[in-house]
Amino acid sequence: MRALLVVNPLATATTQRIRDVLVSALAADLHLETVATKGRGHAIELAERATDAGVDLVVAFGGDGTVNEIANGLLRAGPVPGAPALAVVPGGSTNVFARALGYSASPVEATGELLEALREGRSRRIGLGHATFTSRSGISQSRWFMFCAGLGVDAAVVERVERKRVRGRRNTPGLYLRSALGQFVRGAGRHRPPITITTDEPGQTAGAARAAGAAGAAADGADPGTARPGTVQAVVVCNTTPWTYLDSRLVRACPAASFDTGLDLLGLRRLTLARTAHAGLQMLHSARGPHGKNVRALHDQHTITLTAARELPFQMDGEYIGPQAQVTLRSEPRALRVIV
Repeated sequence: MRALLVVNPLATATTQRIRDVLVSALAADLHLETVATKGRGHAIELAERATDAGVDLVVAFGGDGTVNEIANGLLRAGPVPGAPALAVVPGGSTNVFARALGYSASPVEATGELLEALREGRSRRIGLGHATFTSRSGISQSRWFMFCAGLGVDAAVVERVERKRVRGRRNTPGLYLRSALGQFVRGAGRHRPPITITTDEPGQTAGAARAAGAAGAAADGADPGTARPGTVQAVVVCNTTPWTYLDSRLVRACPAASFDTGLDLLGLRRLTLARTAHAGLQMLHSARGPHGKNVRALHDQHTITLTAARELPFQMDGEYIGPQAQVTLRSEPRALRVIV
């Protein structure tokens, strides 16, 4: 089997020693080529070349940003038969996608799990999210995402973290928490533009989504089973659960989300300190995830459009994309074959 190993040498958990162990282990079972990325966007190019060259497997060794880029390269022309499969060895600080697939957080342990899956021929096709939006120059753009997208506050935190990392700060859960607190304090007392949510189908509910949707409908004066616009001040869209991790703890924004269903959404109607803290505690401690009158939740949606009164920060898979006033997110079932 021909395989390409794409390594992000700047990823948090990536060291030369771990790279050597990984390359040695994979090369024993695969006809392996290894390439280190040189900057943002390089992994997309490498995955595109691998597809054109008829490579069977692309292995990502890096964080979620590296995985996202490789997936976008593999899906350059959309889901097509015969495209390379994707495998992941966690090398970043959080590694949401790899862990959501069931891999260990340790890159060494995950390598052993990957080799076992390859020897046993285990793979599955998973659904992904696809976003369309407009660049600042007015050009329509599209991009795939693996596990989440967000418009507003969470994307502002991602942007804040990226700026600190450029200045040499280490990417840790503590950095995210401090950045989130700083972002909230900076925005205190400011008018937050509403984000309008529209869907192309009735809002399906399951578990927490059902309870939260019913509560939200009562606040909106609308039936939770009808496709209708509604407004929130913060929103995340999930393609799986968890939304992220806090060290080893799952952060469940949309507990019913799955690679085998459509997109799930969590919206917060008001971003007061008390309400936001309450939702955060529910994400950490409740299997239902956030629920209550301040929550708007949707489950298993094919298309979700987010429209803001003015441009807001936008992120996908923990990577800052830029300011957007409108984003359309679509679910694509069975888009990519992964080794599990």
